[in-house]
Amino acid sequence: MFPRDVISTGSLILRPPAEEDAGAIVLMCDDPVTARFMPLMPSPYALEHARDFLERAAGKWAQGGAEFAITERGRYVGSIGVRPPDHWGVAELGYLVTPEARGRNVAGAAARAVTDWLFDQGVRRVEVQAEVENVASLRVAYKAGFHEEGRRREAKRLRDGRYVDYVTFARLAGEPAAATEPYLPFFKGGELGDGVVRLVPMTPEDAGDYHRMMGDPSVAAYAVGPGTSLEDDERRCRNTGYWWVSGQRIELAIRDAASGAFAGHLQLTQVIPPLGQAMIGYSLVPEFRGKGFMTRAVRLVVDWAFAHTALHRIVAGTNVSNTASHAVLERAGFAREGLHRELFPTADGTRADDVEWARLRTS
Repeated sequence: MFPRDVISTGSLILRPPAEEDAGAIVLMCDDPVTARFMPLMPSPYALEHARDFLERAAGKWAQGGAEFAITERGRYVGSIGVRPPDHWGVAELGYLVTPEARGRNVAGAAARAVTDWLFDQGVRRVEVQAEVENVASLRVAYKAGFHEEGRRREAKRLRDGRYVDYVTFARLAGEPAAATEPYLPFFKGGELGDGVVRLVPMTPEDAGDYHRMMGDPSVAAYAVGPGTSLEDDERRCRNTGYWWVSGQRIELAIRDAASGAFAGHLQLTQVIPPLGQAMIGYSLVPEFRGKGFMTRAVRLVVDWAFAHTALHRIVAGTNVSNTASHAVLERAGFAREGLHRELFPTADGTRADDVEWARLRTS
């Protein structure tokens, strides 16, 4: 059984929750973001639910777990709890912060401090589970020094009945636990733009437009791999935040700045940090072609990458017959580097050559 300690970390004090926290707990839990990512929590959330939580929190300590109120300068800003360790000394951590505490590393600092405290109590391994769409929770795990270990597919069900994937993280006692800053930081302000095009993160709301674009014969002709269903594309769009925060890739919707209409898709993928290299790929809906949209979009994302990441090379591969794509890359400052013979399989069973392009940080 854990001691009911008080933990201090920076400006935060972590202590067992008390009756006077009930009002603040209601405000934290009766929030749409909280309701979205905590499907078992009552919604709407009332004072009686907060009192039930406080009773369960006291019971958690008695059962071998722990529950802390996160406070900052005496004010309640969140909660962090620990399930009782199992037979092998493995405990699981969960956290929740108030809306005004989000984005300030409150949960990350608390998670790191409680995990270190657990190791001092003899716990061997601490785990965190974060929903694949809960980017804020994913960032907490990385900042608290946890290592990503894998995915639990369709592990839990939301209020609307949909099953969702969870990402598993863990820290082991005695291992280095440096905070992980994202290799691909998020756009300042959430998007890039030049007044003509806007580049915004892909969301599930873009799945229908993306699916229709990829099904257009002029786009499908240069796609690699089998076609996808609308359900496949919706699943793809639900993973984009996780891919970005984990440094794997960036998936963007290209929008017409004037109307907001979906104009295309742009991705920065195959990110290889040791080489400082990533690959760019793109598609445009037919009605927005011939307006310079894709050249603008490619320039925006490549200029951003060289200004805000450690990437040194951005590469692209194009079908030898895709002269429109060649023109985009040339206008965006890419240089032709070589040819991969018969790389791309085509619909008629033949194979097409791949023209390789690159733009360097200095170019």
